[in-house]
Amino acid sequence: MPVPTARARPWTPASPAAPPADAVGLHRSARRRRLAVVVGLVAVLLVAVVASLLLGSNPLGVGQVIEGLLRTGSSTDAAVVWGSRVPRTLIGAAVGAALGVAGLLMQGHTRNPLADPGLFGVSAGAGLAVVLGVYVFGVTGTGATVWLALAGALAASVVVFSVTIAGSGTASPVPLALAGAAVSALLGALTSFVVLTDQDSLSAYRLWVVGSMAARQLDVLAAVWPFLLAGLALAVWNIRALDALGLGSELARGLGENLVAARLVGLGAITLLAAGATAAAGPIGFVGLTVPHVARALVGTGHRWALPVSALVGASLVLGADVLGRLAGGFSEVEVGIVLAVVGGPVFVLIARRRSLVSL
Repeated sequence: MPVPTARARPWTPASPAAPPADAVGLHRSARRRRLAVVVGLVAVLLVAVVASLLLGSNPLGVGQVIEGLLRTGSSTDAAVVWGSRVPRTLIGAAVGAALGVAGLLMQGHTRNPLADPGLFGVSAGAGLAVVLGVYVFGVTGTGATVWLALAGALAASVVVFSVTIAGSGTASPVPLALAGAAVSALLGALTSFVVLTDQDSLSAYRLWVVGSMAARQLDVLAAVWPFLLAGLALAVWNIRALDALGLGSELARGLGENLVAARLVGLGAITLLAAGATAAAGPIGFVGLTVPHVARALVGTGHRWALPVSALVGASLVLGADVLGRLAGGFSEVEVGIVLAVVGGPVFVLIARRRSLVSL
């Protein structure tokens, strides 16, 4: 009697397994939380903008600000709103956003949680250019100073990149940091030599180096906004490469990333953003250093979310510090660079003590 055998079933390719329901739920929950963070930060920024328009040595009411914006109120209100409040509010928001994004890119490319945009010699190059402009050409106007600072910052970054590429053949993180520190030290020494031998250069440098929004007009923003916009566009373009570089250079190369191109795009974005911000307001510390840590704590390490959050946190921080400096200084004011140094130092120490925030 023949033994019955099992009939073979025809082979069919297995369908891809659907992601677990728990994973989908967690992803949606994280997305909603990040959206809530972004909406909350937009609200915080709007509050900072309103406070910047209302508060100062000459406080204005909401109606006075609106009439000043529309130029339907008194000429004094319109002069205060358009001559001081609007320019410094727009410049402060732009500078804060640029430094926040530049700091995030800098830390992402160098894999160094203590990296700062000033590491490229941007501040040192801008400072030397401002001093030389006063010493050699007698330049004292704010508009001309902005262009000098911008040119010096860009030139210093180009020198840092050239030294790095000439030495290692690529813009790798460690040689870049060493070249940036060396160039910054050299430019700082030259600046000190000039200001110690010329009283006018010293006076101009003292006013510029503290970092301030005072006496800035809209022509300052008109000079730097193309550089800030180009830097922001390069930063957005660099998001995917930054996420890949976060996994390590070898794995990023295995995923098909061109490391040299990715680093050059990122470094170009950092240069344009940091140079434009420094030219507009002078060297402002702790924003590019602290803001990326706050952004990663709020939305994680993915740069698609961390980049806009860094921009929002940076803009709110600089505007808030500027308003605080106006109120603390009475009829004068405390420059925003000083306020951020006083407030940002202890805050960064607290952040650095939480090791989960500084790991990249």
